[in-house]
Amino acid sequence: MLLEAASLLVPEESATENDITVADVWEYLTQDEWEVALGLLEELGDVQPPPLSFWEALATAAEQMRMEKSAAWCHWRCHETLNGMIRADLTLRPAAEARRQTPISGAGVLRPMWNIGNRTPTGEPALNIAMLWVERTPFLEPGGRASVRLAPLAPQQWQHLEPGQVITMHEDRSVAGTAVVLEVQRPAATPTAQE
Repeated sequence: MLLEAASLLVPEESATENDITVADVWEYLTQDEWEVALGLLEELGDVQPPPLSFWEALATAAEQMRMEKSAAWCHWRCHETLNGMIRADLTLRPAAEARRQTPISGAGVLRPMWNIGNRTPTGEPALNIAMLWVERTPFLEPGGRASVRLAPLAPQQWQHLEPGQVITMHEDRSVAGTAVVLEVQRPAATPTAQE
């Protein structure tokens, strides 16, 4: 089973902030509590970066259980494993000051442009596209603030980002939001066939 295989990729000594371990996952697996086991494995995936195969197995299991949001999250984590991870504290401009009048979806649907300091050959600001996942909430209201994860479409153009750097989100020429970079993780090295 996919969840069992994924759980074998989690070090036994790993524990979440709530002291959840892989032993807890196995307890739920033996009781056929697949959704709970999947959720616990997702949490354990934050303790220390697991291999790509871990997230792939969870994504497939979530799809088989028709858990669309979990499947989308696990696919997102596959992308982060391959391309690196950027977390930021995003504040959207209030509806009275911005074009956006509706909440944005938190589940990685929006692909806004970002001013991350890159320039065009003529010296103008170059905007780079990154998908946006809002952590711990399904929507972010205009004027709202939340921790977000960014998945750049061209990750190599984002390599210069550092924690503390301020970047701006754009849905048109105007600034839709401002974010402070919280964390940057470079892509995990992928093993070669010779290893």
